[in-house]
Amino acid sequence: MELRSADEAVFRRVYDELFSVMYKVAYHVTLNADIAEDICQDAFVRFYDKDITFPSMDEAKFWLIRVVKNLSINHVKKKSREAASVEKMKKAQASNPFRDGESQLLINESQDAVRRAVAALPEIYRNVIVLREYADLDYKAIGRILDISESNVKVRVHRARKELEASLMREV
Repeated sequence: MELRSADEAVFRRVYDELFSVMYKVAYHVTLNADIAEDICQDAFVRFYDKDITFPSMDEAKFWLIRVVKNLSINHVKKKSREAASVEKMKKAQASNPFRDGESQLLINESQDAVRRAVAALPEIYRNVIVLREYADLDYKAIGRILDISESNVKVRVHRARKELEASLMREV
């Protein structure tokens, strides 16, 4: 059954079925709930505006997850560039040797350690682990989204898990 993205009934059905998966992907790339939600909304606006006809729900799902993944990665890269610019400006200015007395609250150290370890993974491993563990997609779906073979997905997931394990063991 073909699905036309600008059809309101189809759009509502796709939105209801896929928002949570897309949100998980965006959140685990950006690590920010508000930004993840904005990215999902932007992806759905693009979905509707493009007025694309998809041969199946799976094709629409793969297209939307690709869009969310790319928007999320672009957001993270942009924020990274902005942070680097701020740091550069701070170093260029005469810095105050006195630091403020505020300290970060300790919030669930194990989750924070996992997030840092996932963020430190090379992009090819980070993408597959986010799609597998956080979006709960199977290897075949991940392969279609990333345009790689299912066996390549399995290898990358295995290597990502090994790197995560090693990284987390170093932090202990």
